[in-house]
Amino acid sequence: MSTGSRRLLLAISLLAIAGIVVSSVALYHHYGSSKTSYCDIGENFNCDVVNRSTYSVVLGVPVALIGIMGYVALLALSTVYRSKAETPLFLLISSFAGLGFALYLTYIEGFVLAAWCVLCLSSLGLIFAICVLSSILMAKTGRSA
Repeated sequence: MSTGSRRLLLAISLLAIAGIVVSSVALYHHYGSSKTSYCDIGENFNCDVVNRSTYSVVLGVPVALIGIMGYVALLALSTVYRSKAETPLFLLISSFAGLGFALYLTYIEGFVLAAWCVLCLSSLGLIFAICVLSSILMAKTGRSA
C-alpha cells in the first residue's frame, strides 16, 4: 500500500471518528428533554425541531444511531480492513450510500421541516468529504492494480 493511500485512509478514519462524535451528540439530544442552546439560532436553525421530528426515526431506529453505525463501518473499513483489496470499493459504495441518505435528510430539513440542524449539516459535510477521499482512493488503487 502506498504512502498516499495510507494517508487517505487515515484522513477517512479521522473524518469517521468526527462523524461518530457528531452523530452521538445528535443521538444524545434526540432523547433529551431539554432544549439545545447551541443550536437554537432562530426559526431556521434549530436542531431540536429536526432531531425530534417524525423524520428523525426510520423503522423505530433514530437517524443519529444509523449515522453512528455507518461511521463505525467506515472507520472499520479504513482501519481494520484497510489491507484488503476490496476495501476501496466498499468504502466508495458505503460512503456514497451514506451521502445519499444524508442528502435525503437535508431535503427533509429544507423543504419539509423548514429548519436546519447544525449537527446534521456537519454530518453532511463529513460524509461528503469521505466520499471525495474514497473516490480518490479508488482512483489511486484502480490505477495501480
